[in-house]
Amino acid sequence: MARVISVFLPNWPIDRLRRGAGDTAPPVDVPLVVAAREKNRLVAVAADAVAQAAGARVGMVLTKAQVLVPNLVVVDHDPRADADSLERLGLWMLQRVSPIVALDPPDGLIIDSTGADHLHGGETALLETLLGRLTMSGVTARAAIADTWGAAHALARFVASPSFVAPFGQGEAILAPLPLEALRLPAQMALDLRKLGFLSVGDVLAQPRAPLALRFGPELGRRINQALGEIGEPIDPMRAEDLIEVRRPFAEPIGAPETIARYVGKLVVALCSELELRGLGARRLDLLCHRVDNTIEAVRVGMATPVRDIKRLTRLLCDKIETIAPGFGIEIMCLRATIVEPFDQHRSANSLLEDTDPDISDLIDTLSNRVGSRAIYRFSPVASDVPERSVARIAALAPELGEGWPSHWPRPTRLLLRPEPIETIALLPDNPPVSITWRGIRRRVKRADGPERVFGEWWKADIELSAVRDYFRIEDDTGERYWVFRTGDGENAETGSHKWFLHGIFG
Repeated sequence: MARVISVFLPNWPIDRLRRGAGDTAPPVDVPLVVAAREKNRLVAVAADAVAQAAGARVGMVLTKAQVLVPNLVVVDHDPRADADSLERLGLWMLQRVSPIVALDPPDGLIIDSTGADHLHGGETALLETLLGRLTMSGVTARAAIADTWGAAHALARFVASPSFVAPFGQGEAILAPLPLEALRLPAQMALDLRKLGFLSVGDVLAQPRAPLALRFGPELGRRINQALGEIGEPIDPMRAEDLIEVRRPFAEPIGAPETIARYVGKLVVALCSELELRGLGARRLDLLCHRVDNTIEAVRVGMATPVRDIKRLTRLLCDKIETIAPGFGIEIMCLRATIVEPFDQHRSANSLLEDTDPDISDLIDTLSNRVGSRAIYRFSPVASDVPERSVARIAALAPELGEGWPSHWPRPTRLLLRPEPIETIALLPDNPPVSITWRGIRRRVKRADGPERVFGEWWKADIELSAVRDYFRIEDDTGERYWVFRTGDGENAETGSHKWFLHGIFG
């Protein structure tokens, strides 16, 4: 079943203005509105949080807003700049989220996420990651995912806080309580419906369609059918101007997996030829299959390094053919190199004179496209004495960061995600525990080594100015070895609570 994400940018004119102006933008604590001329008056088309808290509202006449909000800063609306920035944001999402992204002007984007959520850890994780990146970029956003464009559009604007994932196949029940504006109706039509006593989407859904169509025309019925998925609403994907792309139209629609695989191979050959002419390698490929029913089936594969090997790219794409639902047939296939990088011809060449590291990029690509790139990683040391801060996840083939693991004290092979509390019998201040109780099981300590004292990083938080941990390596009577620590120095209460925790396990 198709799944669609609607991204709503409620303060896009202001966010775009602040991001573009940089340090010259008005301070965040100064009320700001963006105004545009509407007939013979100026109205606010966007207002920041400070202005809204003081009483300004979108659609309010500017003179009234200036009376309500002292020291109000007014900026003229630039719809062309908003549209251009929205398009750039869409292209950014095209590279990082899904191969099918379309504009939903003036304040939104539509993303077809069908089959792409598992690469991001599920639909909830996908929305959290997307909204997190927008927030870090200074963009206020809300997002919802549903079965149709119309339902996702409505939920993003009237339900999401800041995100909402609609269950499969429950569009009508979820849309019923929403106001009429959720159906994307013209303002005058929504006003006329309210005059007749219709207050919510559910009120309209409960009425026969024929009288409504006779009174309001086909637009109302079309919007209802689009929101419920009874008629299609195709998403026309955007594309960058310099995108490397090859296409193959068919006189007769195709649908057999073997046929699709054969033409995938031909498209890869053509694309690799174009990449070679430009001295580039592909880091991400998108295969778009345009069906005869005006819908698009998309396949995305990513590579850890720039690649233009025909066999490798063909295999990665063909591994995804089973996810393509051809329906009544595919009439156009389009292969895009969404992300490209300069290709070093000598990087992958084997040398007869020098020892080279084995190339595992093919294995990494295969695993990443099956389980998601976020699930394939390696650990790298980070310069920090605090154990949980001394390690970071990096891409499987990312270059070394230049740091080394501590060598003065052994470290456990497995570090727990977070330290787990344990009960101990120990003599303070410097002695190791005699026994520990972890996860309900009591373990008698046979051997111990320590303490290794770790101090807090006072430059990161004031609470760590006097924080201390004493770490011990212990071995129980069954031969299992653990890494435990006591918070505090064993004497002064300000250095820690003197509670014990288990932080790691030695192999």
